Parts: sequence; structure tokens; C-alpha cells
Amino acid sequence: MLDAVIIGGGPAGLSAALMLGRARKHAVVLDEGRPRNAVTREAHGFLTRDGIPPGELRRLAKEQISRYPGITFMEDIAHLVTGSNGNFQITTSRGATLHSKKLLFAVGMKDRPLNIPGLAEVYGKSAFVCPYCDGWELRDEPWVIISTGADAMHFIPLISGWTDRFTLCTNGPDGLTEADREDLRRHGVPLYDTPIRSIESEEGIVQQVVLEDGTAIACRGIFFRPDLKIGSDLPEALGCEMTEAGTIVVDEFGRTTVPGVFSAGDAITMRHQAIAAASSGAMAAAALNNELNMEAWRENG
Repeated sequence: MLDAVIIGGGPAGLSAALMLGRARKHAVVLDEGRPRNAVTREAHGFLTRDGIPPGELRRLAKEQISRYPGITFMEDIAHLVTGSNGNFQITTSRGATLHSKKLLFAVGMKDRPLNIPGLAEVYGKSAFVCPYCDGWELRDEPWVIISTGADAMHFIPLISGWTDRFTLCTNGPDGLTEADREDLRRHGVPLYDTPIRSIESEEGIVQQVVLEDGTAIACRGIFFRPDLKIGSDLPEALGCEMTEAGTIVVDEFGRTTVPGVFSAGDAITMRHQAIAAASSGAMAAAALNNELNMEAWRENG
């Protein structure tokens, strides 16, 4: 019987594993080895590791965690979870069965297929979703923002801190109010609602965005809102309450609405940064460990 199974091996899951290893717990990190940020060359904003390749960050984390004998890594996919607090059973795609007192879902988010021709070729190289993660490298360059409605009007003032050379492409109906359009005109922001025909690039670096009417917008960077889904259906299948946005409902300690089940990282928030995911993983693991210790104390009293 394991103390915990951590489903997901990104920054949240690895940080949770480190915390549990140092707390002398026995846990398995179950991960399929296909991280969402594999498309990116560098991870930014992670203190002491700014600019590190994501794969190297994971390698270093595993190397350090391996010093703690209670933690084991399995490259596999959690296929089915049954049981309840104190006795969960996790069946993997390869047929293994794990028994655990607690669960921690660090399943992150996955991108649905990108429906703009050419976007996949530049995603993670010159097309990004978070200016805090990748805006510095494209500072003062011309950007195309692909977004609509209220999301666009939230994002545009934000990115103006990195560059004042940007164009809004809504790839169809803009979803803007007349007040929004006037705000864009007042700030000199070009707006195009014609659908995008393609994104042209060289070796992953965008050159221009071409609209269906033939308009070509030269740029060196793209920021867009991805279409995301949670990395696993298991939390909902187990009964965890979900938000309308598709994230897992947790309290301030990472507890879900199912006893004995915790969650951390991108699966619980729409604010996706590696360092924030790592922080939430550590906090959820600490709360999980506290539960284990208190339960053991009561049983032995």
C-alpha cells in the first residue's frame, strides 16, 4: 500500500514528489512522458532556471528526487481509478495495479488540435500563449494577437508592456462591442475579422499571417488563446467537482471535493506558469502528508 500516487509528472507532480519524498512517504509518480510544453525550446520565469529547456528541468528534478528512496517513477498512463480514501486502486494502460491511501492529480492541460494552417509549425517557437513566459524574447517586435471579444480586450492592454507594434486578428466575427472597437481605434490597434488562411514561417519563425482575402500581415511573433482540455477524465469520473472552465475545484490546500484526493498545477487554474504549478504541487503534497500523519496518529493512539 503506497502512501500516494501522483498522476502527472510535470512541475506540479514533480514538486509534490519532492515534498513527499522528504516527508519519508512512499509514492509513485505516474506519467505518460508527453508534456504539453515539449513544443517549447525554453521555460522562462522559473527562479534559478530561467531559459532552461523543459526536458532538462524535468531531468534535473527527477535526478534530485531520486535521492529519496520512497519515490518511484513509472512511465505509464492511469486508465482507471476506483476505491476511496485510504484504499484507492489505480489501473494503468499497461496492466499494472497500484494501491494507495491518497491520490494527487497533477494532470495539467492538453491542447486540442490547432485549426489554423501553419500555427502548429510555429507553436512554441514564435507563437505562444503567455507573454510572461515568452514576451521578453519578442519585445518590441511586431506581433499578431489571435483572440476575440472580452478575452482580446483583456489581453491587448496587458501585452502593450512588451511591444506597441501589434495587430488584432479575430479569425472571424470579432465579438467586440462598439466601445471596444473605439478603444482599439483610439490606441491605433489594427483590427481584422477576416478568417485566417494560413501562417507562413521559416524554420518555426513566423513571417506573416495571411487572411482569406489575401491581406498579409508581417510579424515576428504570435500570441493566441489555445483550446485546452484537462489532461485526464479520471478526476471527473471519480466524482471531483469541476468548474465550467473544465478545471478541478480545490480548496486552498489542493483538496478536491472527494476525500483523500488532491490536485495541483494547471489542472486547477487557468493561470499556467511552471513556477506556479510547482508551488501548488508542493502545497498540495504538504496537505496530503499532513492528512496521512494525522490519520496515523489517531490510529496509533
